[in-house]
Formats: sequence, C-alpha cells, structure tokens
Amino acid sequence: MIVVMEQNATEDQIQAVAAKVESFGLKSTIINGTERTVIAAIGEKRGSFKESIESFPGVSALTPISAPYKMASREVRTEPSTIQVGSFTAGGGHVGYVGGPCSVESEEQLISSARAVKAAGGTGLRGGAFKPRTSPYSFQGMKEEGLKLLAQAREETGLAVFTEVMATEDVDLVCRYADVLQVGARNMQNYRLLEAVGKSGKPVLLKRGASATMDEFLLAAEYILNEGNDQVMLCERGIRTFESHTRFTLPLASIPYLHRRTHLPVIIDPSHGTGHTYMVHDLAVAAVAAGADGLIIEMHPDPPNAQSDGYQSQTFEQFAETMTRCQKVQRALAE
Repeated sequence: MIVVMEQNATEDQIQAVAAKVESFGLKSTIINGTERTVIAAIGEKRGSFKESIESFPGVSALTPISAPYKMASREVRTEPSTIQVGSFTAGGGHVGYVGGPCSVESEEQLISSARAVKAAGGTGLRGGAFKPRTSPYSFQGMKEEGLKLLAQAREETGLAVFTEVMATEDVDLVCRYADVLQVGARNMQNYRLLEAVGKSGKPVLLKRGASATMDEFLLAAEYILNEGNDQVMLCERGIRTFESHTRFTLPLASIPYLHRRTHLPVIIDPSHGTGHTYMVHDLAVAAVAAGADGLIIEMHPDPPNAQSDGYQSQTFEQFAETMTRCQKVQRALAE
C-alpha cells in the first residue's frame, strides 16, 4: 500500500502517518519526491488499516501496490532514482561509465588500467578481487591484496571502485575498500547475501542471473531494498539461450522494460553479454542509444595474457574509442 501525502503536508504529519503504519505491524518507508511525499507500507495489512490512515491530517490518498516487488516498483517512486558515489553517477539522465579488468592481477596491471579508464572519461573502476570461476582450478583472485590495490587505484585516480562480494562473511571486508558492492549473476538469488549487502548501506550493482526472469530479478533487488538500502543498480549482463555465437544473449529490450517497471538505474554489461571483444563496442553504443544509465566494460593492458576473460576484454585503445562514441550518442540524445 502507498500512502500519498498532500503537497503541503508537514514533517510532523508525515512522521505521524509513518508511526501509525508501523503500529499495524507494517514497515514504513518515507519517499520524498519533487512534488510530494509518499509512504510505502509494506507487509500484511491487518484490521482497519485503510480507514485509520486515510483520515489522518495531510493524507491525500491510499493506493495498493500491484507489483510483487514493492520498493523497486514505479508505483512507489515515479521518478527515476539517481545513484551517486564519488566520481560515479547513474540514473536521472546521468550515464556512468565503468571500466577495468575482470580480475585484479598485479599493481602494474590495475594502476595502468585505472589511468586508462580515467583518461577515456570513465568514472568507475571495476576489478575482481574475489573471482567466482566455473573450475576450482582457475585463478580465484588476489582477495584482500586485490582490494588494497583497488583502493590504491582510487586514491590515485579518484575513480569509484566496483568489486564483487561473493559471501556474507566477506561483506565487511569488501566494504572497507570498495565504493560499490557487486553481486554477480551466480549469486542473484543468494538471499542471505542480498540481505547482507542491503544492511551494509553501500551502493549495490546487482547482476541478472543467466536464467532469471525479470520478476525474479526485481524481487532479488527487493531483498536489498527491504533492508533499507535504496542505492541499487540493476545490471543486465545477458541470459543463457539456445544461441552459440555469443557467450550469452544480451537483450537490450531490458532497458526500456525495466525503466517502465522500476525507478532503479539500469547498467549494461556488453562484455559478459557477448563474450567477444569485437562485439563489445557496438553493443555498448547501442545500449546508450537505448537509454542505459551506465555501462560496465572489461578492459586489460594485455587481453591475450589476462588471467580471466581476456577473450572479451578490450584494449585501452578500444575502450577509449568506445567511450568516445558512447559519449557522442549520449550528447546527441540530450539535445
């Protein structure tokens, strides 16, 4: 249920309604919009909830939330959310560009990558310190040493640091170093992890599972939002289909669909979504043209010798060219 307050509702009236909502055993979340404030009442309604609330001073109307995902729905927040952390901004007309290697491998590799991202106009640095790999014998990441290198790169370049957290017990450690916690596709429905990153208060980049429906994707985001963390970005990174010409199938239709259903920013990952370097450039540009709020792209100083995902990583020069074209499209759309 959404309690819509009148435009001239006072702070005391808003707080009184929120307290009344909670007296019914519901969770209240106050959402301040540009025109008016709404209060989301989440949970099983009991007793004479509607009659009790609609008579309160300052209340304009009560509206049921039809979507299964409550806090992520456009019914709760009609305006697009903007996520801003350090140098990075996404949503509300802003496009955030994140680049960097799949895995943190060495100081030289990471720092040179961060400098290249910064020089190309990027605002975020990605890099995996903990790497989930299909094979247990593959490179698993540098762990805390990798996190320290990411923090060092941020210190030099000012780029916001994006890195994946894989387990609930690692959340506090990763929070010490990262600006944005990434939940990978394999963990999209790891509900205890979603709750943990929600409680962290850090911005979260949530990747869609390879076989997840849109409702499942948005309900996963709901776990984070339900912990009081409204800094959630949805990342479309491709889904598994019958096609074999790409690593995954990257459905750019997700962008307008999600913008219609949710206020959360939509980030596109054309690297995992294609699995081939030569496709990344065009899909990145197309994503910006389709209205994406951000891109996260894998790049590496020496892709053929990368310890993970070199076959889908751009060189520094390719990344710079992609950034130039994406920014041209972004400017054209803004005119």
